[in-house]
Amino acid sequence: MLTVAHRAGNRVADLRAALASDVDLIEADVHLRAGTLQIGHGILGRRLVPAPTLDEILAVMDGDPRLLLDLKGLSTAVATAAAAMLVDTPVALSARNWRMFDAFGPRQRLWRIYAAGNRWELHRLRERIGHPSIRAVSVRRRLLTPAVVAELRGHGITVLVWPVSSKAAVADARRLGASGVIGKNLALLEGINRQP
Repeated sequence: MLTVAHRAGNRVADLRAALASDVDLIEADVHLRAGTLQIGHGILGRRLVPAPTLDEILAVMDGDPRLLLDLKGLSTAVATAAAAMLVDTPVALSARNWRMFDAFGPRQRLWRIYAAGNRWELHRLRERIGHPSIRAVSVRRRLLTPAVVAELRGHGITVLVWPVSSKAAVADARRLGASGVIGKNLALLEGINRQP
């Protein structure tokens, strides 16, 4: 199974730990604040420690291709700013606002992951099955059934599920037939593909 370290790219210390692990992707949440691409989850202005910028995270990544940027917000301005910065950087992108992907054009070095966190988004996603741009999705685990996952995977779509934070959740992801899991527990993620 693919393993994604959820929010592990939001803090430099967590990013370094994830880089030392064998996870497949390291997720960082990207917001546009005062013209700067900042990394973090939730309200960034209340943090005691300043949020890292995308430039800082890319410097720590040092060319490692495992970065997954989760583009946040309703405005596509964050995507436009990120696209200008990531011209030749291999990276995966995720967004619940799928219009974000338009800012990147047909670039081949980007893996677009269409995210669905509620029933309406999953419904919209299933309506678009067969569209050539949809090759990977991330869906909240409680929304899925084995039949829905089989439908998606039957069209060649990689299906990542979240949140996965326990062995029971990993077992449920396997039961569903998911291609991969997204979770915050780095030790759990590292052990997933070592299990018989």
